[in-house]
Amino acid sequence: MTVEVKKQMMIRDVHIADRPRERLIRQGAVSLSNQELIAILLRTGTKEESVLMLANSVLKTFDKIQDLKDATIEEMMAVNGIGQAKAVQILAAVELGKRIYRKHTEGRYVIKSPEDAAAYLMTDMSSLLQEHFVVLFLNVKNEVLHKQTVFIGSLNSSIVHPREIVRP
Repeated sequence: MTVEVKKQMMIRDVHIADRPRERLIRQGAVSLSNQELIAILLRTGTKEESVLMLANSVLKTFDKIQDLKDATIEEMMAVNGIGQAKAVQILAAVELGKRIYRKHTEGRYVIKSPEDAAAYLMTDMSSLLQEHFVVLFLNVKNEVLHKQTVFIGSLNSSIVHPREIVRP
């Protein structure tokens, strides 16, 4: 009886032109898979796992790539092969993505309609698990001066007294 041992392909075994970093330089980031982008962030694998396999482990741990935006350092470190430094690298990249996505311009954001207010708040509020009552403070030009969460409610309701809105 023979037992076949499958050797895992390490990144150094991949032809240099096919490595994620080199492909990004040549073809742009849009040409890479989520696994390859995470592998670039991680930079190295472990003795037992290639960086691509480690990136795949991260993707398997979080069902959807969007779940990374809510991940904690502890959840990242629960992935075998991810230590504190690698967890911090991934979370820093996710935070940069959040900040870029917020689309805030150099000037103040102007609210002209309820849709504008929704667009302004959607990035921050779309992943919340409870109702949040948020107040936007505007100047006379309808520019956002400040945003404040006044009350955090239950799963599907938020009861707020008017004085809670006026107080801030």
